[in-house]
Amino acid sequence: MAAENRKAAGDKPRLLVLIGPTAIGKTELSLTLAKSLNAEIISGDSMQVYRGMNIGTAKIPEEQRQGIPHHLIDIRDPEEPYSAADFQEACTSLIADITARGNLPFIVGGTGLYIESVCYGYRFSEASADEAFREEQQRYADTYGPEALHAKLGAVDPESAERLHPNDTRRIIRALEVHHLTGETKSAHLAGQKKESPYEVCIIGLAMDRAKLYRRIEQRVDLMLEQGLVQEVEELLRTGVSTSAVAMQGLGYKEMIPYLEGERTLEESVALLKRDTRRFAKRQLSWFRHMDNIHWIEAEQNLDKKLQLIHAIIAGKF
Repeated sequence: MAAENRKAAGDKPRLLVLIGPTAIGKTELSLTLAKSLNAEIISGDSMQVYRGMNIGTAKIPEEQRQGIPHHLIDIRDPEEPYSAADFQEACTSLIADITARGNLPFIVGGTGLYIESVCYGYRFSEASADEAFREEQQRYADTYGPEALHAKLGAVDPESAERLHPNDTRRIIRALEVHHLTGETKSAHLAGQKKESPYEVCIIGLAMDRAKLYRRIEQRVDLMLEQGLVQEVEELLRTGVSTSAVAMQGLGYKEMIPYLEGERTLEESVALLKRDTRRFAKRQLSWFRHMDNIHWIEAEQNLDKKLQLIHAIIAGKF
């Protein structure tokens, strides 16, 4: 019954969250937890929403989901935009639906802004658009390169610049636009949010020695290549997905495009992908450090030990 996932009638809905940097082992753990807790998994990954982008996003195949419902996977075409506000809206509705079914909503992922926006009910900036300003910034990026545009953001909003990849031109322009229109940085707007959750939320974080995590990242990249990452990017381009599409700026895709276009060797592209993924993990960890109320556990412990610790944490929260 729906009441099973509430402390008492009228209390806040429960929400379980599992976060951690890429390649740390969230997927396997999430499946075991979901089965033991009667949970439905909501992907908290900004790239898994895109259809046809499976290997590069480490998307769990349907046949490996063990019958556990997974949400917010394969809901957009690669050229469609998807934002934190879109995620928040969809996730909020899903949490209500899952709770009404008597199951536990369980967000699993590593996109910090997306997850935090749901956990704490962020209000996103309502600054209106300035199309002329956007076009001016796009021309600047086209003329001087995305790194130069990223440097402009770094000068006015270093926190947002650290969070955003230099190739994420669309979000960089939006952050510049918010500052242009309001005089307030996007990071300051987010930092000023009230940290009051609309849910009875329990956030579990997976931690690991940085050097060991980086080795896991390199192993994952090698596995993605064996699984056909290059062919996946090639197929997306063949079907007409533009190299400038937001989704194609994701890890694994933007590094392989120059190889497929003859501008870089495969070895160079792989080395860049490994470097970029390490840097991405570092940005994820930086974001998580600023989040409140995370219960950290060591990812390298055996599965039984992790489950024991997590169930103890959940028992103390729920």
